[in-house]
Amino acid sequence: MFEMVKAGGWLMFPIIACSIIAFGIILERFWTLQKKKIAPKHLVATIWHWVKEGQLERSKIEELSKQSALGAILATGLNNRHLERERIKESIEEAGRQVVHEMERFLNTLGTIAAISPLLGLLGTVIGMIKVFNAITSSGVGNAAPLAGGISEALITTAAGLSVAIVALMFHRYFRGRVDELVVKMEEEAIKMVDVLHNNRSIMAANDSEKAA
Repeated sequence: MFEMVKAGGWLMFPIIACSIIAFGIILERFWTLQKKKIAPKHLVATIWHWVKEGQLERSKIEELSKQSALGAILATGLNNRHLERERIKESIEEAGRQVVHEMERFLNTLGTIAAISPLLGLLGTVIGMIKVFNAITSSGVGNAAPLAGGISEALITTAAGLSVAIVALMFHRYFRGRVDELVVKMEEEAIKMVDVLHNNRSIMAANDSEKAA
């Protein structure tokens, strides 16, 4: 492996660096974008239970906001539950934009790696071909060793750059799809909670009056 890296020339080092960064991002996004971490099940049912039992307390809302991305969105709606329906939806949408921005973290970097890795490989190809023509100019075509070195450098960097780019692009598209899927799920749950709050205003008002008394 070391001999192959050495034969590929100095451009192998940025390509290897890109592969390490891409691998780290892929592992981190796999861990972070788990459905159970982003949008756990039964959160809206839990909120409905709190509303019905008069247990909708600030401490529970704060705990909910720290549990998951969906919990943070729903907690924003709960904190604004006394406003009109449209205002609640606006506050949820604003919180949702922040959550989505966090979910898309590092994906631009992964996409950039997918774009520049084949260009680094192409640059290695050009440099390798330049060395081949320089070898031909200086020693002719009779000496195969310099020619083989340049051609080897060109092919190795091209293959390495394409390999990194293919993997990075594949996972970039995969994580984009995962984020879109999770966003749709969170939107559905948020709408359910808005309906719960809107349809149970009288219950919440009575509970708040009891706590104030």
